[in-house]
Amino acid sequence: MNSSVRFIASVLVAGATTAALVTQAAATPKYTTSEVMKALHKGKDSIGKHISDGNGTKEEIKKLLEYYPSMLLNDPEKGDKAEWKKRVTALIAASKALDKGTPGALDQYKEAVNCKACHSAHKPDKEH
Repeated sequence: MNSSVRFIASVLVAGATTAALVTQAAATPKYTTSEVMKALHKGKDSIGKHISDGNGTKEEIKKLLEYYPSMLLNDPEKGDKAEWKKRVTALIAASKALDKGTPGALDQYKEAVNCKACHSAHKPDKEH
C-alpha cells in the first residue's frame, strides 16, 4: 500500500472509532431509573405531584425533559422492555406537550404518570 492509501485507511478507521464512541456515549443514560424517580417523584411535594396538581412551573417541566429520556436508555428491572419503552415514551411526549403548552397536556401527563401501573409491571417486589 502506498502512503496515501494508508493515510486514508487510518483516517477512515479513526472516524469509525470516533463515531462508535459518540454513539456509545449518546446511548449511555445520564441518570438511572432510581435517580429519575428520586428527582421527580419522591415525596408528597415532588415535582411530578406538583405538575399533576396543575401547579408546575416551566423549570419543573424542563426537569421532566431532562430526566425522563434517561429512562429510555435504562432497562426495566422486570417486565417487558417494549412496554417499558412505550410507557416512558408516553411520559416524554406528555412532558413535551406540557412544555409547549399544548391543550390537554396536563391530562396526557396524568395518564402517562400512572405510578402504580408502571411499578406493578416493572418494579420488582421488595424481599422481606
